[in-house]
Amino acid sequence: MKYLKLNIFDRYIWRQVFSSMLIGVIVLTGVMVLGNVFKEMERLLGDTSSLPLSAVLKFISFVIPYSLIFTIPWAMLTGILLVFGRMSADNEMTALRMTGRSMPRICAPVFVLAICMSVVCYFVNVNLAPYCKNSIKRLFFDLTLDRPEMLFQPGKVVDKFPGYTIYTGARDDKKLHNVEIFESDGGYNRRYTRATRAEVVLTPGETDFVLRLHNAHIETPKETEDKNVDVLNDLQSINLAESAITFPLSKLMGKSARISASMKDTDTLWQEVRSGIDSTTGKAADKKLISASLTEANMRYSFSLACITFAFVGIPLGITAQRRETSVGFALSLLVAASYIIFITFADSVKEKASYYPHLLMWVPNVIFLSVGGVLFYRLSRK
Repeated sequence: MKYLKLNIFDRYIWRQVFSSMLIGVIVLTGVMVLGNVFKEMERLLGDTSSLPLSAVLKFISFVIPYSLIFTIPWAMLTGILLVFGRMSADNEMTALRMTGRSMPRICAPVFVLAICMSVVCYFVNVNLAPYCKNSIKRLFFDLTLDRPEMLFQPGKVVDKFPGYTIYTGARDDKKLHNVEIFESDGGYNRRYTRATRAEVVLTPGETDFVLRLHNAHIETPKETEDKNVDVLNDLQSINLAESAITFPLSKLMGKSARISASMKDTDTLWQEVRSGIDSTTGKAADKKLISASLTEANMRYSFSLACITFAFVGIPLGITAQRRETSVGFALSLLVAASYIIFITFADSVKEKASYYPHLLMWVPNVIFLSVGGVLFYRLSRK
């Protein structure tokens, strides 16, 4: 019990690593997440300049918890490298060793913190992240239903609606200008419409909305077996003072509602693996879906151990580097974290290929880094 008793050195090391990690989480979240929030919202919703502040804050509140999957382990590694690098450079580690403490005893507070952070990461990976991803999609649905005009970005092409490709020259709230609409079916162009003005009309209680066109020029190909259209001879054109097209927002919702394995809760993933039934359709799942579900579930558990893995690697690296500079510690953390992520990314890229055993590949980075870190830590302890 005396060996496990906390003393001033334990609290000092724990406080230094925890504070560095906390600052790292805040900084990394700000740099990696908040900088891309509006870019991601524009990709999903189109024009974000007229979005209500409440929607932006909601989006941020869902993105930040999801980002903790990456920022907590990386910040943990950075904090360990910075603190132990500084302590080694200031000969504090030498002073602690001279008191008779072993390296495992000196580093015990860090391992306790790593275990605690792994528990937090487990909750984030298994429960919080899937919930946040689904919440982001629901937020996208709600905003699109309330304000479908946001999908039309001035000077850009919208291809979110099945069978439609739409270009908008300019937009003033619900009024669009210089609109061009291509309708296609299986790669075959059915109609081209150009209008000087258009207006988005949404009827309360209905999912689909109407695009009312003014001064519309419509071109349609003649009925022919050959799908190769001769522009001079096979096109029929008509000019209308006013026309309207109903856009199937319900179909857009159905298309977007397809969820990937990363958006399913962990219990659902294991249920699909055990039963072989697709939880979305209720039909028999193919090998690709089962492999993707099994891989996603294993990735969540594997990623939860990243803090412990990085603790074993970061302590000997930080002491060996013996540098006070923040840039050196950050560069080392970036190198180690990037190497770890590369393994995870590769396994995720082949998650539908069961022959590659992607669910086992998810554990490879932990096995490698724990082995390397264990050897390095053992050698450090023997000095």
